[in-house]
Amino acid sequence: MRRLAARAESWPIAGTFRISRSAITERTVVVVEIEQDGAHGRGECVPYPRYDETSDRTLAEIEGLRGAIEGGLDRAGLGRALKPGAARNALDCALWDLEAKRTGTPVWRLAGLPAPRPVETAYTIAIDAPAAMGAKAAANAHRPLLKVKLDAEAPIERLRAVRAGSPEARLVVDPNESWTVAMLCLHERALVELGVAMIEQPLHAGEDNGLSGLNYPIPLCADESFHDRASLAGLKGRYAMVNIKLDKTGGLTEAIAVAEAARAAGFELMVGCMLATSLAMAPAALLAPLAAVVDLDGPLMLARDRDLPIRYVGGTMEPASPVLWG
Repeated sequence: MRRLAARAESWPIAGTFRISRSAITERTVVVVEIEQDGAHGRGECVPYPRYDETSDRTLAEIEGLRGAIEGGLDRAGLGRALKPGAARNALDCALWDLEAKRTGTPVWRLAGLPAPRPVETAYTIAIDAPAAMGAKAAANAHRPLLKVKLDAEAPIERLRAVRAGSPEARLVVDPNESWTVAMLCLHERALVELGVAMIEQPLHAGEDNGLSGLNYPIPLCADESFHDRASLAGLKGRYAMVNIKLDKTGGLTEAIAVAEAARAAGFELMVGCMLATSLAMAPAALLAPLAAVVDLDGPLMLARDRDLPIRYVGGTMEPASPVLWG
C-alpha cells in the first residue's frame, strides 16, 4: 500500500534574484513524498506564475490524483492522467525515486541513461546595475560558463560590464522574452564581439515567427516557446537549441522522450532549471551528458539547501547522492 504526502516549502534566496519580468527574495517549491513498503520516493517542483501555476493549484492537482497514486498508478499512467507541468514533475520524479529505493537500482540505470559524472554548469548573473553585474562576474571569473540575465534596458552596457569582469568565461544570455527582432538585429555585432555563445528565448513565446529565416550568427535556444514533444514542430527554422526543464515537460519521463525527439529533429540540447533546491536538480542532472549547455545552478542562488546537497566545485556540478534522490 502506498501513501502520498505533498507540501509547499519556502526557501530564502541569497539577496534578490531579478529577471526581465520579476524579482524575488524567496522561492516556493512543492515537495511530493510517496512511501511504499518502507521505501520513500521524493520529487520537487516549482509552480511557475509564467505558466499560470501556483502552489495551491499544484497541490490541488496532486491531491486530485491521491487515489490513483496510492492505488498503484505508474509513470505511464501519470503521463496520461495529468498535463505537463509542475505537479506532474514532482509526482513523476517521486515515482522514479521510489522505484530506485525499492529495487536498489539507480534511476540512471532504470532509465537507460549514461552514468552520472561531474559536469560543467552555468552560473547565473541576475539583472542589476552594470557595475554590480560586473562585480558579480569578477567574483565568479573562475567559472568557465556564465549565464547573463538581461532585459530591454541597456543590455549591451550590462553585458560589457560582465565581460570586463570575466574576460575568459563562455557567456550565454537570457532576455526572458523581453527583446524584439529589431533588438536582435541592432545588437548583433556587439553580441558577436563580446563572444556570446548562445541566446536563450529572446522574443516572447508566440511571437517568435519573426525568427524564421533570420540566419542569426549566434545560436538561439527556445525556452518559454518549448515545453514537450508537441512543441518541437513549430521551432524548426527558428531555433538551433531547446531548453529542457522538468517543470515544463512534467517530469523526467517526458524529458527523456523530449531529448531523444529533439536530437533526432536536429536540435542541440540545453538542460535548465527553475530556481530550486538540490532535490529538483538531481533528476535533471541525469540529462546533462546529452546536453551542449547545462544550467543547473539553482541551489547556488539560495541562502541554504537541503541536507546532503549536490556539491558544486568551481564551475562543476558533482553527481547527486542517491540518498538525496535516485
